[in-house]
Amino acid sequence: MPRLREIPREEAEEKTVLPLYAMLFGERDPVAEPGTATGTCGDWWTVFANSPATLKHAAQGFAYYRSPERKLDPVLRELGQTWAGWATGSQFVFSQHCKSLRGLAVPEEKIAAIPTWQTADVFTAKERLVLAYADRLVTHAGRVPDDLFAQVKSEFSDEEILELTYITCLYQMHAVMSRALRTEFDDRDDPVTEVPAPEGFDAMDFLGGERR
Repeated sequence: MPRLREIPREEAEEKTVLPLYAMLFGERDPVAEPGTATGTCGDWWTVFANSPATLKHAAQGFAYYRSPERKLDPVLRELGQTWAGWATGSQFVFSQHCKSLRGLAVPEEKIAAIPTWQTADVFTAKERLVLAYADRLVTHAGRVPDDLFAQVKSEFSDEEILELTYITCLYQMHAVMSRALRTEFDDRDDPVTEVPAPEGFDAMDFLGGERR
C-alpha cells in the first residue's frame, strides 16, 4: 500500500482528476478496481490525486517531454529517463521507461544493457555520451566535469542539452517521490536491514571489548 491515501473516483476533483481517471481506467474506480494497460496498479495517479494541482503539473510534464516540439531525439531522452530510474533505485520509473524504449523500437539488447552501460558495447558513441551525462546528473547530483560537458556541447545544441537536463532531472524527482511514497512497483521494503546474529552470539567477545 502507498504511504498516502488513494482518492476514489467518487471523491475525485472534476476538472483535472476525473478526466485523467477516465483516460487511464475507463469507468472503473481505480481504488476499488486497480490496474493500467502497462501492468501497474495505478496508485501513482490515485495518490497524486490528493492534490489536483500537483497532478495537473505532473501531467503537464508528461505532455512536455512527449511533445513533437522537443528537439531531443526521443530515444536519447528515454535513455536518460530510464537511467534515472535505475540509478535512483526506482523499479517503477526504470520498468516504465524500459517499456517506452521498447515502444521506440530500441533493440532488447540495449534495454537489457542499461544497468551496465559503462562496459556494454551495444550503444553508439552518442548514446553513451547521454548516459554518461545522465549519470552525472543523477548519481553525482549535477557534478559534471568540464571535459564531459564539452563533449556534450560538441554533439548537441543548447536547446537539446537543456531538454535532456530538465527531463532527466524531472524523472529523478519522480523516482525519488515514488520510492518515498511507495507507489506502484516501489511499494516494497528496503532490503538493507540488519541480519540477526546467531543465538548465543556475544558482540563484546566479537569486538574484543571489556565489560564494566
